[in-house]
Amino acid sequence: MFPNSSNLGRPPFLPKHQQHNNFFSELPLNIPPTLLSHQQIVDARFNFQNAAGNLSTVPAVSPQPLTYGNGSSGPTSAAPTLFRGRKRLSEQNVPYDVKRQRFHSPHCESTLVNQTVPLPEERRYSFPGSIPSPLFHAHYIPDLTGCVPPLRDAPFPDPIETTLPVAKDKLSQQVLELFQACQQQTCDLNKKELCRTELQKEIQQIFPQSRLFLVGSSLNGFGTRSSDGDLCLVVKEEPVNQKTEARHILSLVQKLFCTKLSNYIERPQLIRAKVPIVKFRDKVSCVEFDLNVNNVVGIRNTFLLRTYAYIENRVRPLVLVVKKWASFHDINDASRGTLSSYSLVLMVLHYLQTLPEPILPSLQKNYPESFSPTMQLHLVHQAPRTVPPYLSKNGSTLGDLLVGFFKYYATEFDWSHQMISIREARAIPRPDGIEWRNKFICVEEPFDGTNTARAVHEKQKFDIIKDEFLKSWQRLRDKRDLNCILPVRATIQKR
Repeated sequence: MFPNSSNLGRPPFLPKHQQHNNFFSELPLNIPPTLLSHQQIVDARFNFQNAAGNLSTVPAVSPQPLTYGNGSSGPTSAAPTLFRGRKRLSEQNVPYDVKRQRFHSPHCESTLVNQTVPLPEERRYSFPGSIPSPLFHAHYIPDLTGCVPPLRDAPFPDPIETTLPVAKDKLSQQVLELFQACQQQTCDLNKKELCRTELQKEIQQIFPQSRLFLVGSSLNGFGTRSSDGDLCLVVKEEPVNQKTEARHILSLVQKLFCTKLSNYIERPQLIRAKVPIVKFRDKVSCVEFDLNVNNVVGIRNTFLLRTYAYIENRVRPLVLVVKKWASFHDINDASRGTLSSYSLVLMVLHYLQTLPEPILPSLQKNYPESFSPTMQLHLVHQAPRTVPPYLSKNGSTLGDLLVGFFKYYATEFDWSHQMISIREARAIPRPDGIEWRNKFICVEEPFDGTNTARAVHEKQKFDIIKDEFLKSWQRLRDKRDLNCILPVRATIQKR
């Protein structure tokens, strides 16, 4: 276990009048180590695992001593363990077994406001509990009808049952099969959350008022079994200069990982990107992580995408298959000049918004107060509670939608003059700003307006991406078999 796993709580931020003007003047602080109590955390993971279609909720996560091969609470040697790749340990014992689901017509179910984003019972992943803080308030008055309930100690009521879409044709069945086998499982999420909890304890030895958030695909509903973990370290309420402050903070975190935590953290690397990160691998869970500082837009878009993921039951299977397809064709790696997973998700959502009969709305247009870019962080996780299910008149199957997705980007979308915008729910003209010049793909970040696809800056890589869209559309249109663009069985085995 990490060295300070038994420490108790402290507030994440001091009141304004107690904070020093010089942010770095307090580092390091030679004070007794303390930590916030384990956060009240929840997440919505719907795993359809039995023939009756019953809902399996996520159990409460509570920190348990991690044991290694000999049953001890730590490694038997200080020597670093060998890098074992990205395969999760738990996958070795998880049989592949995709079972038939019970399907219901959405028109036969009553539309319940604030019941669309599913949630489990007791806890919220990565959001603080009873913490008196100007940034993270607590002791909310519970709203029992909320789809993302406030933090509290009492158990949450069971989430409503949701169903997967009906899959009558072969291609749609293949999409569902892949989704059920490869979607993130409760055990995957618990590993990430436990690592986050322990790392927060250690980082608070250097930054006592900081908070560590699990963000990205782990929480937004689009995670897979092989998804890495994304962490956001919030050190203060004000924005952080990413070129100076953030790099300095991350260098201290990297030093901590390389010294005190070297038995638990493997290969910490400081990546000096536009938003700098520390990349590392947790030896205990074998999960790889990216950690940034104060990139709070990631917290906001996590819950925006989470709402999109659950308001229509065709969204998550379609997104997962597109992510697996892009990875198989080597066009899903921003560090190599291709598309990030975040950009791919936005591209799928945009396509579903722009159909003649849309499958998704613009949540930011329809619910501007719930998804305001200026909303205080302690309220962000409550936003999905205001959003009812979206009942589209479009009855297209998963197979039809997948073929249409590839056709849209292969033949219809104007890459040279248009920008993808889920905020507007349409393709909009490219801006003339410097960030958008000489970029082959423009995908608008829905909160800060930056280009999430800025990594695609070489024409050769752009041509490869376009060619994959075109070839995949033609093959899928003609054969209606997912295997012609993505080997289903091999992908499931690899996951």
